[in-house]
Amino acid sequence: MANSYFQFKQFRIEQDKCAMKVCTDSCLFGAVLDVAGAAHILDIGAGTGLLSLMVAQRSQASIDAVEINPEAQQQAQENFSISPWAGRLKLHPESLQEFAAHKQQRYDIILSNPPFFISSLKSPDAAINAARHVEQVFFEEILRFAQQHLTSSGKLYLLLPPPEAILFQKLAQKYDLHLAHTLEVYTKVGGKCIRHIQTYTFDAVPAATVDQIAIREMDGVAYSPAFIELLKEYYLIF
Repeated sequence: MANSYFQFKQFRIEQDKCAMKVCTDSCLFGAVLDVAGAAHILDIGAGTGLLSLMVAQRSQASIDAVEINPEAQQQAQENFSISPWAGRLKLHPESLQEFAAHKQQRYDIILSNPPFFISSLKSPDAAINAARHVEQVFFEEILRFAQQHLTSSGKLYLLLPPPEAILFQKLAQKYDLHLAHTLEVYTKVGGKCIRHIQTYTFDAVPAATVDQIAIREMDGVAYSPAFIELLKEYYLIF
């Protein structure tokens, strides 16, 4: 029987109450975020609290985490409370719209690994179109919030599959947010691109820079040196 928790070097993620468990691409996302010098960070859709805890380990920031799902709220709060950074982590058990209605804080960094639907659906066109609508509405809520609450030099970070990343980039233009950088995440060297880690800013750039990282070596077993370097402060095995 698998453990109901995931043990990192400096904290533990209990995950028995959450549908979304700790996964490799989320861990990579948390490790690559540039949080140096950030005073205030917001995690939209906190889930187990994984990303908030990862950035807490590498910063001195005050971190707000918004989560609408009751089971995830309970799980994230539990994980925050047993961490070394409990005093800097605050869970907000509400929707992003509710949070936005009363929160005036501006953030140096806003990050999100939002739910996505399109790429995983194999159903008829009507269902795909409905999912696309739900997804677009939520993406625009993130963008609207970022437009109003991100500092002028702040950064918005997203982890998305490639199709959803393209959609998000198109929507961002309406909110004066510009894609500055994309990190393409591959399953292995020479493998499939499964995620885009996107960085948005208010500063317009001629073209976004693009980098690539493979999670594993070509054999699909050994972790790549780049992945090990990023996760060595977190994973017990490194």
